[in-house]
Amino acid sequence: MRALLQRVTEASVHVDGALVGRTGPGLLILVCAMPEDDADTARALALKISKLRLFKDEAGKMNLSVLQVGGSALVVSQFTLAADTSRGNRPGFSGAAKPDRAEALYLQFAQDLRDLGVATQTGQFGADMAVSLTNDGPVTVWLDTAD
Repeated sequence: MRALLQRVTEASVHVDGALVGRTGPGLLILVCAMPEDDADTARALALKISKLRLFKDEAGKMNLSVLQVGGSALVVSQFTLAADTSRGNRPGFSGAAKPDRAEALYLQFAQDLRDLGVATQTGQFGADMAVSLTNDGPVTVWLDTAD
């Protein structure tokens, strides 16, 4: 799985003008399932993210995890993280998992975060979403479970 994490003071996602998910201070997580991913991959990524020290401690150093600061997460599916730009000018997305499998892994990943104690909301899989955020830092981190 691939994930792009952004430390945020707030983030929200709307579909057709209606709010479907939001987070206060915490993480906006854009996530993409790849064909070789399974439930174990989703669980491992959730565990890694729950422990990743991206938040400032009292000395201003990034030493605290989202769990330690009581932060929350907004998880948004984004197949474009699988973009192949190696040829031409139009990205290819055949490297992403097929939609039915991708949706199941996306939902599994969000549930795994919840199970680890991170308050988590989601966007709407497959929808045309409007995502808003206030990036904190900015802090943006790319994770790929294949690495």
